Amino acid sequence: MLRIYNSLEKKIEEFRPLNQNKVLMYVCGPTVYDDAHIGHGRAYTAFDIVYRHLKYLDFEVCYVRNLTDIDDKIIQKAKQSQVDIDDLTTEYTESFHRDMKALQNLSPDIEPRATQSIPEMIEMIQGLIEKGYAYESEGDVYFSVRKQNQYGKLSQRNIDDLRSGARVEPGEKKKDPLDFVMWKSSKADEPSWPSPWGNGRPGWHIECSAMAKKHLGETIDIHAGGRDLIFPHHENEIAQSESCNEKTFARYWLHNGFVNLSKEKMSKSLGNTVWIKDMLRDFHPEAVRLFYLSSHYRSPIDYSEDLIKQASASLDRLYRLLLDVKPSELPKDWKGHEWALKYEEAMNEDFNTPKALSVLYEMARQAHRKYEEKSYDTASLLSAMIQKLGSQMGLLEASPREYFQALLVSDEGDRKRIEKLIEKRNQARRDKDFSLADQIRDQLSQEGIVLEDSPHGTTWRKQ
Repeated sequence: MLRIYNSLEKKIEEFRPLNQNKVLMYVCGPTVYDDAHIGHGRAYTAFDIVYRHLKYLDFEVCYVRNLTDIDDKIIQKAKQSQVDIDDLTTEYTESFHRDMKALQNLSPDIEPRATQSIPEMIEMIQGLIEKGYAYESEGDVYFSVRKQNQYGKLSQRNIDDLRSGARVEPGEKKKDPLDFVMWKSSKADEPSWPSPWGNGRPGWHIECSAMAKKHLGETIDIHAGGRDLIFPHHENEIAQSESCNEKTFARYWLHNGFVNLSKEKMSKSLGNTVWIKDMLRDFHPEAVRLFYLSSHYRSPIDYSEDLIKQASASLDRLYRLLLDVKPSELPKDWKGHEWALKYEEAMNEDFNTPKALSVLYEMARQAHRKYEEKSYDTASLLSAMIQKLGSQMGLLEASPREYFQALLVSDEGDRKRIEKLIEKRNQARRDKDFSLADQIRDQLSQEGIVLEDSPHGTTWRKQ
């Protein structure tokens, strides 16, 4: 039985989708005006795990993750860079996709761009005006927060408390400081679309409400994002969607914890951002993924290179097992094996990846023990299950040989040169020319390359 923490109810609940075997899942995607940082990596890896485990449990999942391709930040960045907005968003969308692929995050089933759903946003705004929840003011349209009597239920904020700190910014045309914009009137040199209120563009919050409704319907099972989105973004989504549709918007709300640097939340404003692409230059992508999964998705993570090195060492041990103990073929009923059931039980506890990883590590110890006891069939079965369950978590996707050869050696020409030297050494050993074989080993050792011989062949890695 899957149990998850629902941010709306502030407690662990049994997961029961609206439709018995189908799950509708929406995750707030990136605003594509810059490269993805490790906070993005943490969030989308967390919800990739949710997606993977739901499918492991044989749910039919429709996973939607949007791309915000029109926003104040995008417009500002395009002006600063003197590039076309479409070119800017295309560049950073491609960069985001590269990073997600490197981290082994599966693609969502649907990935809508905000600009593809402008008609649906306008229709939703019109509906809210007709029901008295929104109003037009000089070409802008605002949501009237005080008309929504459940506003604040996700973030547990009181409207009167919010009112005391709210104010109307210069240029805003709203009636109440609490109100938020759903449609912005056009400005010179900015993208705009025709609407009943004049040319303009959507606000951020209406984008997700409209795209979720368009692709998943009026009520969805899971809505997810970072903790920083609880207020105001997710609170405003609830207000818009439930006022418009008069139905529950999302039944389960999931939020991942922050990534901290030196005990501070990582943010661009603090200038302490670590980009995914930079981290992947220094560490294997699966080591970064394992670093993320070593903490529960709701917990904050303290980022440090030492912690990623620890994750890398753990990953090395798992791949070393797969190299030493060749996995056998799994039986068709492998999910019923006691170790698979332990893994499933861990993941059913609100996607508890640290506990699931501890199951894999214990399996690895057992596999080594069985191998040393010459119980080769049992060891090989355990090795196969580790590989399968690791793959289920987006780990152990490479062959052990590919993994060790890829570590910190990114230049293809250098890799081929090393492999040619290893083949030359192997031939020398076959010819019993041990002097040449030792000479090649010493040469590679001086370059920081460690050779490791096993019954399955020779692998290499950087020291």
